[in-house]
Amino acid sequence: MSEHKFDVVLYGASGFTGQLVAEYLAEHYPDLEWAIAGRNRTKLETLRTALGQPGLPILVADSDDEGALTDLAQQARVVITTVGPYARHGSLLLETCAREGTHYCDLTGEAQWMAEVFERIDPIAKASGARLVHCCGFDSIPSDLSVYVVQKAFRDRFGYYAPSVSGRMGPYSGGVSGGTVASMMLVTEQISKDPSIRERLMNPYSLYPPGLDAGQDRGDQMGAAWDPAFNSWTGPFVMAGINTKVVRRSNALAGLPYGADFRYDESQLAKGRFSALFAALATGGFMASAFFAPTRSILKKFLPDPGEGPDAATRENGHFEFWARASGGTDSQDCLYVKATGKRDPGYGATSRMLAQAGLSLAQDNLEVGGGIWTPASAFGEALVERLAQVDVHFEVMDERT
Repeated sequence: MSEHKFDVVLYGASGFTGQLVAEYLAEHYPDLEWAIAGRNRTKLETLRTALGQPGLPILVADSDDEGALTDLAQQARVVITTVGPYARHGSLLLETCAREGTHYCDLTGEAQWMAEVFERIDPIAKASGARLVHCCGFDSIPSDLSVYVVQKAFRDRFGYYAPSVSGRMGPYSGGVSGGTVASMMLVTEQISKDPSIRERLMNPYSLYPPGLDAGQDRGDQMGAAWDPAFNSWTGPFVMAGINTKVVRRSNALAGLPYGADFRYDESQLAKGRFSALFAALATGGFMASAFFAPTRSILKKFLPDPGEGPDAATRENGHFEFWARASGGTDSQDCLYVKATGKRDPGYGATSRMLAQAGLSLAQDNLEVGGGIWTPASAFGEALVERLAQVDVHFEVMDERT
């Protein structure tokens, strides 16, 4: 990698999330050799001026320009990309990085796209040595690393890995992500044209490596339910559809250390039964409306567009709390918790820093894995857990939930 000109190239730097990543890198890593990239030079120049770094290099490349993307990838040790929806704008860049041996990380939560590209691009990345890591933001770092941390602690305490882990989203605050909305809308449009995409999304093991038998997990929670282990009502968690699949893939990529029948589920803690029922109805209503073109167009009028997000005060004052409970043994008498907490709005303030640290880990850390398409836990493990403490994201092992 020594011939690469830049340690990091930030692609999509002039977008909403890209700007937050750029601001973080400019403020905290003055010695980093990096460049900003995107399709609009004028916007990139404006960003460079706002960052107070007139000498910061600019690379111009459209997401469907193979020649420009190849030039970009050849100059970078790592590409961090915020350009989504990835099913529409991400495939060529991912394949280019795989071919050129350039490490890569993104923010996608688009399971249908990830399942589509794995089989084709993973062998290319393995051959070149490129480490490609999806889901390096709020979906799915808190879930994936919480399971990694709690399983490590569980084995140290009890001498074996837990056969079952439950993830529960706790209190959080922040704004709605325009990029996430755009990705969800694109998925519903794709399903209306290709029913096989729905099957892929509904399959709990759609992100498993080819040829590996599925485990025992079923679909994600869609209704309200009482959870005696957490002593709380729960409702559906909007990110569970991607997070659960990523956690299962992490286990698979590690060689199934948690067992071939490892179980993982995820939902949202609710204040009471009414809150859980309301969450279930709201989630179901939103998804039903998004599947039909007329109601989808109405939804778009009330939701943020790509490139839109919360103001600075909302981002800085936001927070999140996520729990992972590992259990095993007769009657599940062996039990440990991990409490993951983060400052700042999870969708933007925290996510932009998680993504930045994932990219820096690819550029600077001596990671154990070789080339291929990885999950955050399987690629980074303890290296990213330690890095995230620098951006106020912490994982605490606990005997009880408090």
